[in-house]
Amino acid sequence: MEAAARRRQLCGAAGGPGTQPGAFFLQARHSSLKADEADGAAPFHFDLWFYFTLQNWVLDFGRPIAMLVFPLQWFPLNKPSVGDYFHMAYNIITPFLLLKLIERSPRTLPRSVVSISIIIFIMGASIHLVGDSVNHRLLFSGYQHHLSVRENPIIKNLKPETLIDSFELLYYYDEYLGHCLWYIPFFLILFIYFSGCFTPSKAQSSMPGPAVLLVVPSGLYYWYLVTEGQIFILFIFTFFAMLALVLHQKRRRLFLDSNGFFLLYSFTLTLSLVVIWVAWLWNDPVLRKKYPGVIYVPEPWAFYTLHISSRP
Repeated sequence: MEAAARRRQLCGAAGGPGTQPGAFFLQARHSSLKADEADGAAPFHFDLWFYFTLQNWVLDFGRPIAMLVFPLQWFPLNKPSVGDYFHMAYNIITPFLLLKLIERSPRTLPRSVVSISIIIFIMGASIHLVGDSVNHRLLFSGYQHHLSVRENPIIKNLKPETLIDSFELLYYYDEYLGHCLWYIPFFLILFIYFSGCFTPSKAQSSMPGPAVLLVVPSGLYYWYLVTEGQIFILFIFTFFAMLALVLHQKRRRLFLDSNGFFLLYSFTLTLSLVVIWVAWLWNDPVLRKKYPGVIYVPEPWAFYTLHISSRP
């Protein structure tokens, strides 16, 4: 009896008055987790970044190429192409990988914002799937991406002329509404994840070898995304927001971890490639006509239909 009384007194002293037996251990475990969250840095997520980069290249960049490579007998024009199935897989796998990235963040990130962004992302990518499917299938009928909808030879003579309005509506869903609902939440999720990629330990602020190897294919894919998606303003805004966050956190003695460096270096490479791309095609008169205004960033597929596929 005396031993039991002494044990109860020890438990009460450890947890404070009114504390249940075992609460002290739960508090200790909770405090330990908080300390790990504050002091630890997440290791480089090589598996997720590798899968993310691979599926971007195969399912996004590769889908229009696959559509042109596979014979029409397998995927007739009145049925979904192989590229459409790639797009469907992308719409499922990409949100899953983004959620896994958020789960592995060492910081507590705004889950509600992430969830809403994922929902909008899927809706935008699905809208784009339909519009992009029809637009790319029109290539087999002579559609030229370097020309506007009304200037295309297969469109401008349609009767009645209201059909041209329908094709312009399809183009709007593909290139404007679909891209906005797809890419804005995409870059928002990446930025939210990036905001958790900081550590108080400068020794953990470095990139391992595998991360360096992935920077080139990752940055090159984002170049394609920015140019083909016509989202340079969104990209540059995200990039400068990341730089501003790095400077702000540096004042608090917080440093980027390996995952943050990977994203920042990938975007830096992307910006460099976009500048080179624009400088190379700066004096192209046909592309200049299609992309007027101050922001001149030609699409790779427009360049392809103008200078490559049109060759005899």
